[in-house]
Amino acid sequence: MKQQEFVRAFMLVAIFVIGLAGSEGLRAQGSLPKIAFRDRNLANGMRVLSAVDHSSPTVSIQVWYHVGSKDDPAGRSGFAHLFEHIMFKATKNMKSEMMDRLTEDVGGYNNAFTNPDVTVYYEVVPSNYLETLLWAEADRLSGLTVDEPNFKSERSVVEEEYRQSYLAPPYGMLDYLIEQQSFIAHPYKRPTIGSIEDLDAASLENVRAFHSTFYRPDNATLVVAGDFDPKQLDAWVDKYLTPIAKPGIALPRVNTKEPERTAERRITHYAANVPLPAIALTYLTPPQKSPDSAALRVAATILAQGESSRLYQSLIYDQQVAQSADATPDLREDASVFYFNVVLASGKKPEEGERALLAEIAKMQNAAVTAAELDKAKNQLVTNELRQRETSNGKAFALGEAAVLLGDPNRVNTDLARLQAVTAADVQRVMKKYFTAANRLVIYYLPKADQTTGASAQPSTADSSLTAEAPQAVFEASDKRSLPPEVKDTGLTSSGLPKDANGKPLAGVVNVEILVDEKGYVIKAKATSGHRLLREVAEKAAMQARFAPTIQNGTPVKVKGVITYNFKADKEVKNNAQ
Repeated sequence: MKQQEFVRAFMLVAIFVIGLAGSEGLRAQGSLPKIAFRDRNLANGMRVLSAVDHSSPTVSIQVWYHVGSKDDPAGRSGFAHLFEHIMFKATKNMKSEMMDRLTEDVGGYNNAFTNPDVTVYYEVVPSNYLETLLWAEADRLSGLTVDEPNFKSERSVVEEEYRQSYLAPPYGMLDYLIEQQSFIAHPYKRPTIGSIEDLDAASLENVRAFHSTFYRPDNATLVVAGDFDPKQLDAWVDKYLTPIAKPGIALPRVNTKEPERTAERRITHYAANVPLPAIALTYLTPPQKSPDSAALRVAATILAQGESSRLYQSLIYDQQVAQSADATPDLREDASVFYFNVVLASGKKPEEGERALLAEIAKMQNAAVTAAELDKAKNQLVTNELRQRETSNGKAFALGEAAVLLGDPNRVNTDLARLQAVTAADVQRVMKKYFTAANRLVIYYLPKADQTTGASAQPSTADSSLTAEAPQAVFEASDKRSLPPEVKDTGLTSSGLPKDANGKPLAGVVNVEILVDEKGYVIKAKATSGHRLLREVAEKAAMQARFAPTIQNGTPVKVKGVITYNFKADKEVKNNAQ
């Protein structure tokens, strides 16, 4: 991740409170804790999964819609992501942003995300508000207002998110290329964010047709976890969700199969705002539910998790050919992609980085990983899963993923054992099976200046429309790691950040829980309070934060912490809303 520049719009405040969390985690032994759940199917096709947990007087409500960017219509990429935003607008019985009032005003929070396979909406509230949120979820499923004003306003929001997430960051378009170029037939080749051209070409009729096709009870899974009475939950589900009618039209599914790769493919892309060359290697791997997924996750952890990982030790520390090196098993429902992303060190050529990376891949193919590497990787993965399940929301996510993406909710209680069972031989086998030259896509991502000097011999086959623009500022703030535990203004002001329905600048405090890796990089950021639109800004800001590595017993470790942002409307900013 790279440091972003920020535009002046609000006074931002940042405090950081940090607690140690060792990188090794717990060594999982014996039987792992299981999630007891109920599975119910309604007459209209909706599935209801529930797990009681009275450890906290809160409840998590999630609705998993089995529609993602792979379901976007041809020439209309970004529709699934667009609806993630529209679902927070007005309904038959609620005003725009009412979901924020129903959650935040009672001490809870809400959010949503879209990926290639699903769109998920979730809320966490005090348990005595469960009925209210079930009513609200039923109302936006059956009575969402899909009109021209909502469509145009949220389309603009999504287009700006595209500019901020892909065009502005130096390596944003590399992420876009990885997703777009890794598939040639399957709709996974359409990045989830979509494109400005496709969104601008969309009509209200296109949007309404997409909504009526995919937002329906027989394409939804409700997951409730936390402090509730099962009989009362059933009664409320019957009252609010069972009456929603199942549409008579068929529910379309993607049947396109991605063909096996038969030869290496190479792409060179030039961008104006790239400070250092980067390379990416992608390999097609099997669907998420495949037995090989566990071994691929372990392999990625051994390769790139932390400063003791193989890629860090070889490419960054020993050879000093790279400044960062990542390995990601992007597991998906129909077909997955495992990719490497390497930003080169100053003065290094992409060919050098590629050779060094391929050499590390070959080492894992030719010899088994050590017992210490294997144990550490499995402990990290299992511990991260168990930590997530300490909360009701984490339990709900694990249960929803197992049911919707893995096709079996019982896998919530068996997949951790699969991780524990991975052997060194399994890791070596999947490295040999999938990481072949014929299954490889190579992307060189180079500074625009290199195109005129002929610094790379690789011909460009990338879409010319992908040329990245110069970075655009988002906001301006500095991280105050040493601040005492109270809010202090940075004194920065700006305009153009989110506004409410009346056009007034939003204000308030947003707490962001973060996980910082061994190098001081924020690798996870989750806002737990504040207005939904401000949470999005705060999460992006937190991901840009940098901290000095935390050392425990002489070893860098991961740490958890909280950054608090205080957004205050600048008095000089005028309200131009009509």
